[in-house]
Amino acid sequence: MARVLFVDDEADLEPLVLQKFRRQIRDGAISFVFARDGTEALERLGQDKGVDLVITDINMPRMDGLTLLQKLQEVDDNLSTIIVSAYGDMSNIRTAMNRGAFDFLTKPIDFADLETTISKTVRHIKLLRDARQRQASAERAYASLSRYFSPNLADRLCNSEDALELTGQRREVAALFTDIAGFTSLAETLDPEVLGELLNSYVTGMTEIVFSHEGTVAKIVGDAIHVLFGAPADQPDHASRAVACALELDRYSENFRQEWLGRGVPLGVTRVGLHAGPAIVGNFGGARFFDYSAYGDTINIAARLEAANKQLGTRICVSDGVASRADKFRGRPIGELVLRGRSEALRAYEPIDDETYQQPATGSYLKAFGKLETGDPAALAAFAAIVGIRSDDGLASFHLKRLLNGLNGVRIELK
Repeated sequence: MARVLFVDDEADLEPLVLQKFRRQIRDGAISFVFARDGTEALERLGQDKGVDLVITDINMPRMDGLTLLQKLQEVDDNLSTIIVSAYGDMSNIRTAMNRGAFDFLTKPIDFADLETTISKTVRHIKLLRDARQRQASAERAYASLSRYFSPNLADRLCNSEDALELTGQRREVAALFTDIAGFTSLAETLDPEVLGELLNSYVTGMTEIVFSHEGTVAKIVGDAIHVLFGAPADQPDHASRAVACALELDRYSENFRQEWLGRGVPLGVTRVGLHAGPAIVGNFGGARFFDYSAYGDTINIAARLEAANKQLGTRICVSDGVASRADKFRGRPIGELVLRGRSEALRAYEPIDDETYQQPATGSYLKAFGKLETGDPAALAAFAAIVGIRSDDGLASFHLKRLLNGLNGVRIELK
């Protein structure tokens, strides 16, 4: 039902309107309330929140129609209005339209024209109301989905007609996995309140970094996070984004770890694995539940590179598939890794930022690795010198131990 407030100081207008629209009133299609001037109209609107349309004369005592329009804009800019003016009074009509009037009628009122104008305005009101409801629903859906998905995925789910279809597509992606060393054992020793604070703060900080690089959080399992770049939307620079994100995640997680170490909680390092290549991504599941996931060798390799950090003494391990695609990639070569369950070797790197790359220690490592790669026996002394200066260099220590155990070359089989 459309509810109309008629504002006019003519006493005989009310019975005429009620008589003219008696059938629509009886059928419940429309109802009217009346006011004698702008002041009374505002009082009525304060009492009756169901008014959809205001029809107002211009010349009235106490508060005229133009002033009423201005007041209505201040209190409710969604309320539709029709102005009634003397024929030819274009100055007032123009002012009324500038103050938000949807349409106008001329005096004396032609009731056929009044009925047509009301019908047209009510249709307009319904369209606006439906549009606002759709927008509100979309905003609620986006807010809800954003609690579970990254913003870019939530946006796609809200705005794409086929976003919720249970289907997959092959895409070029960069897959990133993170995991905290020894977290499962640590969690068993912590009070629930402490564990909740630690985990919630950690995941919040890590996912905010992912979102800042426009990555998609595909899955969070406890402390472990699986991130995709290049899906659901194309990202030609997905490898560069993934590397930059991994370095920022490493800085954040190390600062986070030191903070909790200071609180007496022995939090382990966060390990990150990265690989790029083709994968099948999409919504998988059933009619009542779906999971946005990625499948394929690319995803498996990224997960195994994350696990390889434990043996390598690194915190970030990326494949050549990422390094070769990333713009201006900086990193220390690790070797030709033969990952668990695989027979072919995969070139891997420990990515570093530009500042670290320029340091003398990086140059020393690159020279030592070059000797290792060519089978030069001097590689052992070169790595020993690095570890002697920096005992916390996990990757140099890894190569030194291999050499001391009689293993040569850069082909590394990980058990």
